Order: sequence, then structure tokens, then C-alpha cells
Amino acid sequence: MFPDDIDVLAATVIRLAVARGLQVATVESCTGGLVAGALTGVAGSSAVVDRGFVTYSNAAKTDLVAVPAALIEAHGAVSEPVARAMADGALARSAAAVTVAVTGIAGPGGGTADKPVGLVHFAAAGPAGVVHVEHRFGDPGREAVRLASVRVALNLLIDRLQAG
Repeated sequence: MFPDDIDVLAATVIRLAVARGLQVATVESCTGGLVAGALTGVAGSSAVVDRGFVTYSNAAKTDLVAVPAALIEAHGAVSEPVARAMADGALARSAAAVTVAVTGIAGPGGGTADKPVGLVHFAAAGPAGVVHVEHRFGDPGREAVRLASVRVALNLLIDRLQAG
């Protein structure tokens, strides 16, 4: 279903989570559940994948993972503060010890001069703290932005699972 490199990354996340005895959760906007889909495509993932939140709308971000509406209004849904709040909210609303959040503009529309198509914010939270990464993938097409985002998200999970 996914490219081989994504399957390898997902399997690595599962292996590390099992080894550390930690559950993971995803909270996704522009990827629409693809990160969770990649993880659950790995045999044995049910031992460590707690849940995935698809928070495509602003209301879903607020309702499902408690991102303050005022934060979204102040910074926009595609921003570092919102990505961090999504990751923290997933920790609070799941049994997971490690979470990853993705919020961005996959295109082809929706971009602005300040927030162009291909801008994606990521945050991952775990016992070693929260990290944020911003990527500007350009406009290689919607599918390419989404798959590139899955790769970054899985790598962030690996990072958090290997940290402290």
C-alpha cells in the first residue's frame, strides 16, 4: 500500500515501541490518517498503537485533542503552536507515551504568501519532551506532500522513541 521506505520506517517505529514498552498515537490533519495507516499496516502493531486522531477541521482539533480555539485563531491551524498543542493533546487524550502531530497545506489550493502549499508543521511528544519541525516541501502535488509528511512523522516517532 505504501512505498517500501515508509513500510520500513513504520516497522522501525513498531519495533522500537515494543522494545521500550511504549504506546504511540497520531494526530493528523493534512495526512488524514496516513501515518496511523502506515503504522497499523505492520503486523503486531496492535501491541503498541493506541489510536489515531484525524483532526482535519479546526473544530476537530479543539474537540478531539483540546487545542484551544484561541490558539488556532491567533496562529492559524498550520503553525508551530498548534502542532505542539496537537501532540500534547494526543498525550492527554490517549494511553500513548509518544505522539506525533501533523498539520499542513497539501494543496493544490489553500496556500497563501505566508503559508504556501507544501508548508507542514510537525510535533512529536514523549518522555524526552516535545520537538517541532517545519518543512516546506514546495508544490510537488498533493500526494507527494502527504507521503513526504508521513516520512517526517515516522522519523519523528523514531526520534522520540530513541530519546532518553
